[in-house]
Amino acid sequence: MPVLIDLLWLVGGLAALYFGAEWLVGGASSLAVRFGISPLVVGLTVVAFGTSAPELFVSISFNLNGHPGMSLGNVVGSNICNIALVLGISAFICFLNIKSQLIKRDLPVLLIATIAFTVMLWNGQIGRIEGGILFAAVVGYTWYRLVLSRKIDQPEVLGEFESEIDMEKAENEPVWKFSIFIVAGLVGLYFGAKWLETGGVGLAEKMGVPKAVISLTLIAFSTSVPELATSIIASLKKQGDIITGNVIGSCIFNLLCVIGLTALVKPLATGGIEMSDLYVMIGLTVVLCVMMFTGKRITRWEGGLLLLGYGGYCTFLYFDRVAGAAAAA
Repeated sequence: MPVLIDLLWLVGGLAALYFGAEWLVGGASSLAVRFGISPLVVGLTVVAFGTSAPELFVSISFNLNGHPGMSLGNVVGSNICNIALVLGISAFICFLNIKSQLIKRDLPVLLIATIAFTVMLWNGQIGRIEGGILFAAVVGYTWYRLVLSRKIDQPEVLGEFESEIDMEKAENEPVWKFSIFIVAGLVGLYFGAKWLETGGVGLAEKMGVPKAVISLTLIAFSTSVPELATSIIASLKKQGDIITGNVIGSCIFNLLCVIGLTALVKPLATGGIEMSDLYVMIGLTVVLCVMMFTGKRITRWEGGLLLLGYGGYCTFLYFDRVAGAAAAA
């Protein structure tokens, strides 16, 4: 029964995070459009930052409450899950075509951010100065994308962001309603992070599993569920380019925005995250780069390779840390 209660905390936290992010992004986007900001700017700023809000609230909550390893595990595990599981399943459903601008612009940023994050953790922690550097990088990256997108000014680019925002609702609904959605979204994110933390820590303690392992797998998977669901729907519609763009963007924001802001609030220590976890994240990022550069698409067999990599990593975690911890006890 106690384990079931912890699982209910996890499910409740996941639901609160999902709806909290939806309300926050919806309310803030509509409010921004109402005050004359273009859908393109809103999409690259409000929507981009807002979709990382669940990971941000969860990571800050873990870190402030003395679980820095779970905070880092949430981000590292989410990136591993996004690349290996989300892209792997999506590629199995349909070929994932890659846009050239994604390879030239965003993929190098992801690779550099992944390596920089790993180097920063080499001494066992990420301090406030390093957190500030990471957050400044995401601000610069967002500004660069904004300037580049305005120069390109392609109809499909504008259409992509307009489709994320209900223009009619933004122009006709009262401002106070958007404000309520923003407040409700923040409340949902706050309590969702707390409930997810309660369930995750409780499961780790009752099952004798290291907290870092819980965050690298169960919690990371939970916070990646919205991306997984969105990607499966997009793959069924043969929208492979949207899937790869969303996954790479999410990974970049996890490393630069989530880790950056979390470390600014309170310095981050490894707390159970090992270099092998970081090597897996780097390895998957490099493999993704090779797949995208060679054929400008991810095929089914490459998707299967990614899924095997995720399964192998979870198996490694079990035998290396879960079984090892049980034997030591």
